[in-house]
Amino acid sequence: MKVLVTGGCGFLGSHVCEFYTKKGAEVISYDNMTKHELKRTGFAAEGVRDYNWNYLKGLGVTMVKADIRNSGELLECARGCDYIVHTAAQPAMTIGWEDPELDITTNVMGTFNVLEAARQLQIPVACCATIHIYGNKINDSLQEAADRYVRDPEGIDENYPTLEGTLTPLHASKAAGDTYVKTYIDTYKLEAASFRLTGIYGTRQFGGEDHGWVANFAIRSVLDWPLKIFGTGKQVRDILYATDICEAFDLFYKTRKAGIYNIGGGPVTAISLLQCIDILGNIMGKKPEVNFEPERHGDLSYFICDNTKAKNELGWSPKIMPQDGIETLINWIVENKELFIEGK
Repeated sequence: MKVLVTGGCGFLGSHVCEFYTKKGAEVISYDNMTKHELKRTGFAAEGVRDYNWNYLKGLGVTMVKADIRNSGELLECARGCDYIVHTAAQPAMTIGWEDPELDITTNVMGTFNVLEAARQLQIPVACCATIHIYGNKINDSLQEAADRYVRDPEGIDENYPTLEGTLTPLHASKAAGDTYVKTYIDTYKLEAASFRLTGIYGTRQFGGEDHGWVANFAIRSVLDWPLKIFGTGKQVRDILYATDICEAFDLFYKTRKAGIYNIGGGPVTAISLLQCIDILGNIMGKKPEVNFEPERHGDLSYFICDNTKAKNELGWSPKIMPQDGIETLINWIVENKELFIEGK
């Protein structure tokens, strides 16, 4: 089996590369090695950017430095592959409103190029969307409990209306990519899936305030830096560990049941920012310092997936619970502390 992973040196992409390499597959990591997010984290961007590249190279992954916006180069890399896992993206809401051209060219044209390569070569493809495509009108349906927002019903399925509420360029671009996946399924009968992902986290994630909040909180806790929360801290996500998503990608490849899927842990992995801080405090033996800032434009205060469709169609369900996943992440950060300290 030969697998092409776009964004292979990103956090999620690196886990997909590792997952298939360990299964004995030939894996190509296709990544432009951008530093847009890392420059904003406060970490040592140069060393951090190269970390996943070097890690994957050590596993025997074929490393290609290239951009998904280059359709010709992408098509050539995809030739001879059995599967494309498309994780490359501009994932941060803040970067989206600051640089809308980067956002649309990466998330819309990049995804279009991936789908075209898959169509021309007749390769199954799984793409990463986000639960942000639902918009943030969900915020209007919430009630406030002591340390989290609550909603009835808890879970939100794939039929919930999209793009409602206050929108940003990221909402538009990720929704467009998601729509193009469905279009290619309907029009070209492409074996494709769009995974609407929730709060993903895990090792090798260099999370900042813009994206990757679980990792950002964990890193700052280990470094004894204060955490920053925008809003009340009662915001909720059904966080999902990276290896669980890799299992979902693999199950789609095996079943080929094309469609749109909410991929999140559901109520069993749902935690608020405040609850995450409590978990970090229990693991570290010391509760981190927290600074509160005003809520950000376009933020979504709550999302818990109803992942029934993924369970029924793909046979998928999450395995890693927050306490275990966050502890694994903390241990990795402690072992690699020098990656971050230089950036302070």
